[in-house]
Amino acid sequence: MSEPMSERERWQLELDKLQRGLQGDPFAFLGPQRDPGGEGGVLRAYLPGAQRVELLDEDGATLAELEQSDPGSGLFQRHLERLPPRYSLRVHWPDGVQESEDPYAFGPLLGELDLYLFAEGNHRQLASCLGAQLTRHEGVEGVRFAVWAPNAVRVSVVGDFNDWDGRRHPMRRRYPSGVWELFVPRLGEGELYKYELQGHDGLLPLKADPLALACETPPGTASKTCAALRHEWRDQDWLARRAERQGYAAPLSIYEVHAGSWRHRDGRPPHWSELAEELIPYVRQLGFTHIELMPVMEHPFGGSWGYQPLGLFAPTARYGTPEDFAAFVDACHQAGIGVILDWVPAHFPTDAHGLGRFDGTALYEYEHPFEGFHQDWDTYIYNLGRSEVHGFMLASALHWLRTYHVDGLRVDAVASMLYRDYSRKEGEWLPNRHGGRENLEAIDFLHHLNQVVASETPGALVIAEESTAWPGVSRPVAEGGLGFSHKWNMGWMHDSLAYIGEDPLHRRYHHHQLTFGLLYAFSEHFILPISHDEVVHGKHSLLDKMPGDRWQKFANLRLYLSFMWSHPGKKLLFMGCEFGQWREWNHDGELDWYLLRYPEHQGVQDLVAALNRLYRELPALHARDGEALGFEWLIGDDQANSVYAWLRHAAGEPSLLAVHNFTPVPRQGYRIGVPQGGDWDVLLNSDAQAFAGSGAGSQGRVSSESCGAHGQAQSLVLDLPPLGTLLLRPAG
Repeated sequence: MSEPMSERERWQLELDKLQRGLQGDPFAFLGPQRDPGGEGGVLRAYLPGAQRVELLDEDGATLAELEQSDPGSGLFQRHLERLPPRYSLRVHWPDGVQESEDPYAFGPLLGELDLYLFAEGNHRQLASCLGAQLTRHEGVEGVRFAVWAPNAVRVSVVGDFNDWDGRRHPMRRRYPSGVWELFVPRLGEGELYKYELQGHDGLLPLKADPLALACETPPGTASKTCAALRHEWRDQDWLARRAERQGYAAPLSIYEVHAGSWRHRDGRPPHWSELAEELIPYVRQLGFTHIELMPVMEHPFGGSWGYQPLGLFAPTARYGTPEDFAAFVDACHQAGIGVILDWVPAHFPTDAHGLGRFDGTALYEYEHPFEGFHQDWDTYIYNLGRSEVHGFMLASALHWLRTYHVDGLRVDAVASMLYRDYSRKEGEWLPNRHGGRENLEAIDFLHHLNQVVASETPGALVIAEESTAWPGVSRPVAEGGLGFSHKWNMGWMHDSLAYIGEDPLHRRYHHHQLTFGLLYAFSEHFILPISHDEVVHGKHSLLDKMPGDRWQKFANLRLYLSFMWSHPGKKLLFMGCEFGQWREWNHDGELDWYLLRYPEHQGVQDLVAALNRLYRELPALHARDGEALGFEWLIGDDQANSVYAWLRHAAGEPSLLAVHNFTPVPRQGYRIGVPQGGDWDVLLNSDAQAFAGSGAGSQGRVSSESCGAHGQAQSLVLDLPPLGTLLLRPAG
């Protein structure tokens, strides 16, 4: 049998652990260590590089000097007959003197309820629990750090405040949650920090804080201590009416924006305050109801446009501070504009400082690459079946909705979450427990997310970018759906863009591409998206997708936008499309604003403003977007002329007639049946000279004739403009 270790040997072993960065239980050795049954004990501090350490009482008077156990060891200690209840340390470094309380003199920090709710995956306020919290603890100002790393051997917080030395501030592990915590006294706001983790296989790359509320500006990757948001909100009126403004019967017209490339200032991306000055009036002028921002969560690579985020609780530092972002949202609300954020719970990037293999194991992601790795995007997939990860993502969503008063989240890549075989070949995916292809854990998460959001932030939107035929995406969970408020209509987008890209001579052979979408248009609460994805990577800008010469391109664009705005479904348009940008979107540059000097571009912009005005003012265009009762075909079978006509209805309101001519041939004297006799007003002609068109087609007021057509007793005889739309309603 081996001899029991002497006190000196035990002491040497603990020192060795500290020096090698393997001390997983620092509170058992550092700080005040009371003698059994007495008031005295040993007080220890490990401060490698320090020259002297003085022990001070709570009034700042010197009690004693701690002795360095071995020269150069960094361990300072002293046995005291009576351990002081409160004390601080004055540390003499080669380049200065530092005075602070001892982090190892404080007891456990997080409450048992916090840890229980975190482990359960149901901590709704996680952003104020884990991470770096500026707080007052036991009468001392400082920062409480807490991070989940259950399989780590040792976790330390490092930063400028300790020369990034992982030996200086090892953390306390809380069982059984696997959360590590430490209070660092007298630390303030704006400190850069990361976590140093020792895994079972060795030292890991320094990790940014998964719960950081702020980060340094990229390409830096450190987290930054940040106070809880102090912004004084002035959007009470907006929030009080939000549920009504965002209801299914309300108009929803979204301007999608990449904040960094909308408009530059002095050759640099804009600040949130500058966007508030310029973007908000612009959106109001054009009549959009909402701004949708591509992900503003902190992300290391600008070229991912935010879709590979690692700071799920931190607005990117590229455009300002968290306070600046809050002020921007507030300004939008005061101007009557809602704010939607893109949010990415489907995957995360593999950057070494991020969530991947966080504690040396697959913690946030699935272990098996057939489950945990996206080959298409070179990203990890969240293991939403793990309660802590489920709760982490849920808390992130609530953080943006509650802390920043955001009005909705557009959930990216939902299809990739729903299917285990998404973009995978046979034999490269693992079935669920029933042998199927559905990701049951992700489905449970989406159910929970949508129910919690509906309960805790009533009136907020959760929008699915979902490209498959999954049933009931926007149906309530209680009715067997996924519970989203809306779904992007990707089918409509693909079909309509394919059709409009055809030469008008050939459109008669593709007539069904515009009619097919109406077969399922009311199966979900749809948003019609012309997003950033459609104007990059060689797909051409929206204007440049159009066939024909310059005149035809602009006429086709005006026609397409008019078709989109008169079609059932809410609207989303990416920045630059509203004035006919020629070039594909470039995230490193800005939009080509100089184009507005030219009348054709100004005409497109004026048309979008006119469409938005009609869309907002006329209930027939928005009140029954998701109901079959709101739509009625008049002409869906005129393939020879590529003409479409329909009615839009709203209860107690005049119907609206939309007629589209998808050929460059003016159609004179074209008869269309209408449900009501008398005079009809042309509310919009997309070929009007006001929009830099040719001025062809019916304008002003037209009168019906008692001649039946298309199943209606009355009819109008219209002149259809070439590549143009007419919108009409009964006069009066």
